[in-house]
Amino acid sequence: MATLVSDDGGDEARQRAAQRGLTRLLVRDMRRLRRIIVPSRLQATMPDWIEAVRALVGQYGQASQSLAADYYEAQRIAARVTGRFTVPLLDPPPDEQVDASLRWTTKDLWPREPDDPKTTDAQREPLETRLEQAEKKAEAVAQKLVVDQGRDAVREAVRRDPQATAWARAAALGACAFCKLLATRGAVYKQDTADFRSHDNCHCGVVPVFKGQRFELSDHAREWERLYREYAAPHSGDQLARFRRALAEHGHLPAAS
Repeated sequence: MATLVSDDGGDEARQRAAQRGLTRLLVRDMRRLRRIIVPSRLQATMPDWIEAVRALVGQYGQASQSLAADYYEAQRIAARVTGRFTVPLLDPPPDEQVDASLRWTTKDLWPREPDDPKTTDAQREPLETRLEQAEKKAEAVAQKLVVDQGRDAVREAVRRDPQATAWARAAALGACAFCKLLATRGAVYKQDTADFRSHDNCHCGVVPVFKGQRFELSDHAREWERLYREYAAPHSGDQLARFRRALAEHGHLPAAS
């Protein structure tokens, strides 16, 4: 008889909590690096800040992969599959990707003439406001770069493990409409058929499914699926917006989301 696995299992919840705890430490360490940026000397200090953040992304990314590997191995044991398997350690994101992401987060810090038509409203804000906004964006980007490494480790393990059959997305109750929609699809992701498609501040998880297991949506994911089918699916081109409204109206999202 096939054993059941769900997007709301205890192990999955603990894994998400562990990854969130890791990103809290990441944010703590990133805030200590803010002093490296000297607004009056951006050209000289920005490269040093980017290099320091890049090192943090690599360090915390390895920790994220380690947590993911422990989770995957525990799930494999629970599934009672045969054969030995080691979760592969992946390379960190390329320096060019990290650097480009961080430059985007700080683009509003660079001085512009107020009457330049290319100057945005954000670039007209006081410097302290721009620094605060850049810090928030950088923290969100770094969090994604770190947690993606753990998620990718599980996805790559599923791809390589002969005993794994698929993976499913697990969205937290407070996740956005986009993540909840993808979570309703269940264990349909196999091999190289889909990327994880995360966003900044995304805390969704990856649930591996093994031979002899049957995936089943949690009660809340089934409710999200019902809302999508009833209120959004028939409206081509407008499904996500309608799904977001349906979630909010039925208490699954804050009204302002």
